[in-house]
Amino acid sequence: MDSLIPFTTSGSLVDCVDRKMLVVLRDGRKLHGVLRSYDQFANLVLEDTVERIYHEDAFAESFHGLFLIRGENVVLLGEIDLDQEDDVQLRQVDYALLEQYTKHDAEIKKQKEEVKSQVLFQQKGFCKEGGEGDGY
Repeated sequence: MDSLIPFTTSGSLVDCVDRKMLVVLRDGRKLHGVLRSYDQFANLVLEDTVERIYHEDAFAESFHGLFLIRGENVVLLGEIDLDQEDDVQLRQVDYALLEQYTKHDAEIKKQKEEVKSQVLFQQKGFCKEGGEGDGY
């Protein structure tokens, strides 16, 4: 009976080793790389890692190589389907060109979150605890 219970621990990552993965971090960064190792805390080691940024119908990549990610910073981890990866209808552009747009988008999002937090505090009594990266 116990063998029918799915893994809910870092042990469930064993099938993901040596596969290309997408990792979304608490700060919103999206990393693509090959999962090489992990531990009981879901700390991850990615190889050939690139950080991707997106804006409208374009994306850009910045190469990071070997990347160690602390498990508590992982929001989402998913395998990339290599057969469908090339079918994505986005055009690749230079990272420096797209970076200014994504920073602007992030600043607008941050301002909206601050306004929302202020309204919730003043009108509904919610506390202002938390901070940068605690949105998940």
